[in-house]
Amino acid sequence: MNKVKCLIIGSGPAGYTAAIYAGRANLAPVLIEGPQLGGQLTTTTEVENFPGYPDGVDPFTMMDDMRRQAERFGTTFVSGIVTKVDFSVSPKKVWVEDTDLYEADAVIIATGASAKYLGIESERTYKGRGVSACATCDGFFYRKKTVAVVGGGDTACEEANYLAGLCEKVYMIVRKPFLRASEIMQQRVLNNPKIEVLFEHNTLQLTGDGKVQGADLIYRKGEPDEAMKHIDIDGFFLAIGHHPNTELFKDYIARDAEGYIITEGNSTQCYKSQMSNDKCQILPGIFAAGDCADPHYRQAIVAAGSGAKAAIEADKYIKSL
Repeated sequence: MNKVKCLIIGSGPAGYTAAIYAGRANLAPVLIEGPQLGGQLTTTTEVENFPGYPDGVDPFTMMDDMRRQAERFGTTFVSGIVTKVDFSVSPKKVWVEDTDLYEADAVIIATGASAKYLGIESERTYKGRGVSACATCDGFFYRKKTVAVVGGGDTACEEANYLAGLCEKVYMIVRKPFLRASEIMQQRVLNNPKIEVLFEHNTLQLTGDGKVQGADLIYRKGEPDEAMKHIDIDGFFLAIGHHPNTELFKDYIARDAEGYIITEGNSTQCYKSQMSNDKCQILPGIFAAGDCADPHYRQAIVAAGSGAKAAIEADKYIKSL
């Protein structure tokens, strides 16, 4: 068994920033790195909108910089995946790979969120080479080019409009004969001359030599008028939602309908799970930062800021014990 003051779960911008702040507060934090070092940010090709990197930065380099900074202030890193927790007791219990038990006065959850994908093989082939799940992150690389956005909800419409401000042309690939977005978002898309909505289309595969150069679509699959369509594109953006990586904590922490952790106002403190009949009560010593508690922004800089907040609040909590 390992006893620690502050345990951080997750190695993205939120987790590493929390470790930097917790380390500077002499909490000797332990950070469980999880299955993907650097988090979802490392699925993009280049980061150009994070302060301090005027020429842009490779996401792996940026995450390594954060990790080394956290290490400088005394963070201990543990490779592995958290498989079980018990937040009903104090200190909190966290198991890594079912075998290593950590007891912590405070736990910062920074497990992020994973983009939903269509599940076609070519998505993996071109991931980071034309396939993206973040228009705000990667849209800049497709200026004056042609791209496609998959989805028909508000997020897809927002991303299509955003990309239309940068790109020469934007296709929206919508599997239904209508948009699910709010009326105002629908009108913005349908009235934008740069956006062409392809209703009742599904993506079969992406094509290209080393990078995305096109997409094969099928119109009205299974219907008598089923037809194939190919579009030439330079980028393929998924906007069918994200899934927060919070399932492990559902018995202890309150989450919204989509699984995002609910925190108290502007704080990073977590509420007890509604399953425990302690609705709207704070769960002492548990804090959430980054995309696992943020269904709106999903930006590295926002995640880093919330990681700093979580560490400051964890330090205050630990000192009150």
